[in-house]
Amino acid sequence: MDIAHPYLMFLGDVHDQLAAKTAHGIVDWRREWCLGQTRLPGCQADLGLPEMTIAEGVAAGAKTLIVGVANAGGVLPAHWVATIVQAIEAGLNVASGLHVRLGQIPEIREAAAHNGVQLFDVRHNDQTFATGKGSKRSGLRLLTVGTDCSSGKKYTALALERAMRARGLDADFRATGQTGVFISGHGVAIDAVVADFISGAVEWLAPAAAPGHWDLIEGQGSLFHPSFAGVSLGLLHGAQPDAFVVCHEPTRRTMRGVTHALPTIAEVIELTVRCGRLTNPAIRPVGIAINTKALGEAEARALLAELAHEHGLPATDPVRYGVDVLVDRLLADFPESGRV
Repeated sequence: MDIAHPYLMFLGDVHDQLAAKTAHGIVDWRREWCLGQTRLPGCQADLGLPEMTIAEGVAAGAKTLIVGVANAGGVLPAHWVATIVQAIEAGLNVASGLHVRLGQIPEIREAAAHNGVQLFDVRHNDQTFATGKGSKRSGLRLLTVGTDCSSGKKYTALALERAMRARGLDADFRATGQTGVFISGHGVAIDAVVADFISGAVEWLAPAAAPGHWDLIEGQGSLFHPSFAGVSLGLLHGAQPDAFVVCHEPTRRTMRGVTHALPTIAEVIELTVRCGRLTNPAIRPVGIAINTKALGEAEARALLAELAHEHGLPATDPVRYGVDVLVDRLLADFPESGRV
């Protein structure tokens, strides 16, 4: 996909910041592409971008309206359609990471055809995937895993790519979700792949590589989440990771969208190793990434120190403190890591 930017970010009327995580991710990692935001009455998410109408966004030079939200089931609310059609009639392309295809909605399909604009459904592609084989392939791979969904897996992988490249390592971020695809320009929205082909899609995304090359694979869901564990397991088998980082949000008590209790970090490490050994017997944890946004400075540092001591692994907040300690551990555990 070649999605034209600058972007005008559309947030609809979502009820919290987390529901706009797609838009937040794009702003955090591609701020220079984002001109402004447009919202409906009652929206509780704010990207900190200039507020713009569709007309103002077009006048400012926007090329694409990004439907920057994520919701259960990936549906497009009916009362958002009028705004999207308005954007199309103003000449904007539209890109969405929702499960529903934009072209499946008659008003949007007809408006796009009439106005000659493009519709991008980032979760869908025409690539055909084989079933996973689990055969050993060259190169090194790291997978981010979590105690829950929306726990920092994408941010950790992107932060690792940036830090590793800055230190001369050969490393690439591999996107497996719609936001990651918007940010990197390529990838596979793995939760939209037919179940039998999930592991094969990840093998395609992170194929055999040079011996010292790192593929940093964005994790999805959690092996413990009753809604998303199937995707997480297929991703784990296909990634065949040599290393993994556990991502965690310490203030949660139940997993997002369900009433099940959050697993412990130790439980995630144990199950990830047990399941991951199917395709890589040498899989190992190399660190812990904690979202400490809700904690004060002293509390955050104390928690990281406690977790590092408890698990014998470096622990950090990738946004607040960077990921150098994780890169140090990778270099210590994998001295064969290549340099550009």
